Amino acid sequence: MVPCLIVDDEPIARQIIETYCSHLPQLRVVASCGNALEAKAILQQQAVSILFLDINMPVLDGIAFLKTLRQPPQVIFTTAYKEYAVDAFDLAACDYLLKPFSLERFIVAVDKALAALRPTPVALPDKSESFVFLKSEGRIYKLLHEEILFAEASGNNTKIVTPKQMILPAMTFTRVEELLPGTVFLRVHRSFLVNKSKISHIEGNRIFLEGYEIPIGANYREQFLREVGLA
Repeated sequence: MVPCLIVDDEPIARQIIETYCSHLPQLRVVASCGNALEAKAILQQQAVSILFLDINMPVLDGIAFLKTLRQPPQVIFTTAYKEYAVDAFDLAACDYLLKPFSLERFIVAVDKALAALRPTPVALPDKSESFVFLKSEGRIYKLLHEEILFAEASGNNTKIVTPKQMILPAMTFTRVEELLPGTVFLRVHRSFLVNKSKISHIEGNRIFLEGYEIPIGANYREQFLREVGLA
């Protein structure tokens, strides 16, 4: 069974999470506490694989608490405040649940954490997955995925934007989307793919990253918010 710890200053919230956990036989709640300092003491005494963590708590909030952990478990934030989502994912949180959340949404988050906990086969690193080659104006550019801010459809071509340059390969937007990993790049508009790790904040139907403002298309909003844990 997977050991879990619940940290929330609201007794009712803790009780709801405990009840949800009881429906999943693979989970075992080792403790449930009301603040980060109690949680830290528990983590020093026993192994925890999944941490259900509130954000707005007395003494030390959830974001600050997570920053103090040198080897944190899989963290699922449970909070009523959506504005901390970007900070949470910057800290490699597994998921971000907005209260009140359903059992169905809770199970989705737990499945993500369990998948991350499964051992992966030992293999030589496949460096081809970390970059892409693009041809533009007679040159072939090697771009690391982490360098790319976003891709934008531009007629029959695609504009690739990095902090240092803009490249216009003679390649359709659909083909570029096939080349870039879906775990990193999210389709947010019929003409835009954005690097999830580069998002600084979201405001209304706009995404802001590195000085750029990207629109969120109505047909893509729900899926995008689900991908970043806000739906």
